[in-house]
Amino acid sequence: MNEISAIRRPRAGRPTREQAQARHAELLDRALDHFLDKGFEQATIEAIAGDVGMTKRTVYARYADKGALFRAAVHRAIERYSIAPERIRATDVGDLEQTLTNIAMLRIDLVSSPEGLKLQRIIQTESYRFPEIFTETYEIGAMPTIKFLAGLLARETTAGRLAVADPIMAANAFMSMVVSGPVRFILSGIPLSAGQLRRRVDYGVRFFLDGALPRPYCPPEITDNPERGSK
Repeated sequence: MNEISAIRRPRAGRPTREQAQARHAELLDRALDHFLDKGFEQATIEAIAGDVGMTKRTVYARYADKGALFRAAVHRAIERYSIAPERIRATDVGDLEQTLTNIAMLRIDLVSSPEGLKLQRIIQTESYRFPEIFTETYEIGAMPTIKFLAGLLARETTAGRLAVADPIMAANAFMSMVVSGPVRFILSGIPLSAGQLRRRVDYGVRFFLDGALPRPYCPPEITDNPERGSK
């Protein structure tokens, strides 16, 4: 046998790095399911470890307590929930109204996915106990899209097609106005047909744009009559 081959061969029963990473990912995914199904208080490390064929000792070797495991499981879910930059950029098709519609649908479709629904439900039930998961979801999951949208609104304002004084605030307002409504229906288990969803998004986009369009400056009316001016 070649000596180099013998040295490089992993010991019998020792998992490769890829196998160990896959097992760790499985642990976090199953842990998220346990926390979602049973709640943080009722979920146990013993049950989670048993579900993936691990011992409690193996889990505790990586995570000091149940809270640490919960945070890691949610962090993995948030990272999987985030949208790749190229997908965000692909929403820009040159037409502003269609681009805003694309952005809204991208966010709504993400929440509607199995992973998105799990994450949102965990946030709804456990963010009072772990407020950092709400902040992390916003910063990792939503902020890249908001920054892209803010840049788009700033570009359109510079070109004179919009009049947006605070692009970041306007981007957040857009998400609240156009995306949050349909998402609440989805999280409540109230199905929206494709037509209903599209009508809501289209109306919200047009309503947002109407408020963001430049307006001609109209100076206040000046009058010498105090009574008339106070009306």
